[in-house]
Amino acid sequence: MDYDGGEHRIDEQGALIMEPRQTPISRTSWIVIIMLALVGQIAWAVENNFFNLFIQDAFGAPLSDVALMVSASAAVATATTLLVGTWSDHVGKRKVFVVAGTLVWGLSICAFAVLQQVSAALARDAAAAAALGISLTIGFDCLMTFFGSLANDACFNAWLTDITDSTNRGRVEGVNSAMPLLSMLVVFGGAMFLMIVGDDGTVSYNYPLFFTIIGGVVIAAGIVAALLMKESHPAPKRDARYLSELTWGFKPSSVRENRMLYLVLLGYCVFACAMQVFMPYYVLYLRLPYILGENYVLVMAPCIVIASVFTILYGRRVDRLGFSVTVTLPLVFFIAGCALLTTITAAPGVFIGSMLMLAGYLGSVACFSAAIRNATPPEHVGLTQGIRIFSVVLVPMLVGPWIGSAVSASSGAVGFGVVGDTFAPSSLIFAAGAAVSLLTFVVTWLIRRQERAQG
Repeated sequence: MDYDGGEHRIDEQGALIMEPRQTPISRTSWIVIIMLALVGQIAWAVENNFFNLFIQDAFGAPLSDVALMVSASAAVATATTLLVGTWSDHVGKRKVFVVAGTLVWGLSICAFAVLQQVSAALARDAAAAAALGISLTIGFDCLMTFFGSLANDACFNAWLTDITDSTNRGRVEGVNSAMPLLSMLVVFGGAMFLMIVGDDGTVSYNYPLFFTIIGGVVIAAGIVAALLMKESHPAPKRDARYLSELTWGFKPSSVRENRMLYLVLLGYCVFACAMQVFMPYYVLYLRLPYILGENYVLVMAPCIVIASVFTILYGRRVDRLGFSVTVTLPLVFFIAGCALLTTITAAPGVFIGSMLMLAGYLGSVACFSAAIRNATPPEHVGLTQGIRIFSVVLVPMLVGPWIGSAVSASSGAVGFGVVGDTFAPSSLIFAAGAAVSLLTFVVTWLIRRQERAQG
């Protein structure tokens, strides 16, 4: 029997199954993928972790303003990804949005370096300067989020779907899914060199230099993308009505016609809610004096590296065996890691629990992300990015942190993962996250039924 050169394997019944040859991705495309994925996540890591610190350190913002900034940014990211992703489908272009958006994204990050000076120059006194600084920080955060979501969430992710197929998306998502945690290592590692420790032991940072460096890195990535990135040439739909395209993903008929896509989105949404139960409080928990204290980095950093390597390698398995077969193992890792973090506070147990939880987290994200790309309608690639952000970012952010707050033994001011000084998370946040993640198995069972129905 002749084959087309693809690989083969034997299934559980002893039958020979041919697997299609993996579609190659050019070296230039890999450079663009790795660069934009890493730099984009570095920028998001700064936005998610350091803008909250900046608005408090520079202007003494109360928690209510921090929560407002976080929620406003989440809303802007969702709306932008939906609107611009659909527009990129409409005009049949991705590169111009990615390049232009990345360049302005970097400039908007650099703007944070001068916000303290601008607010002081425009205000009549210190109190007015603080109030203006808070308003400018929230406004520029939303502006930065707009350009970042335009470039990264909407059009870079749409471009990734365009240039990949079902034979290589697991491999790509293995790399792409590892970047959020790897970027945290880069950002926090770099920030250590810009740390300022006061006489009273308080920690701050050289924010102007920090934001200038990060913004410059993002701008450089935009320039490199302009030189190396190749347009994916999605078919334009200029004859279609934009508003009709925009609402397509929310119509019941679209859900019925693309049942697999929406089932995978539902499963990813449930899993992301489980993650958000404890992830906003994860570092705060590790830093508790009776857990790891300020040495938490010595445990967290190697766990991130190990989990990232696992995910990059596991992505190849996703391509070979498919979503339903591969998603179970990382979900089991995730639950096992949460169980250890719930019951063990000694450093070795926290290390093993964190390693399993993070490997399960990244591996599951790679599986879900590849499955979403495989189920995405080719004519609605950009729009689907907006639906994805709505399902796996906005909804989990609105649900998960409140569950984590409710199950913690201590109480404090909480809003979208923003915690007060008196808030001390309990290890029960991991048990609650594991409990929510069990619902994911119900959805994966439905996905398997749908796969069998589709033949």
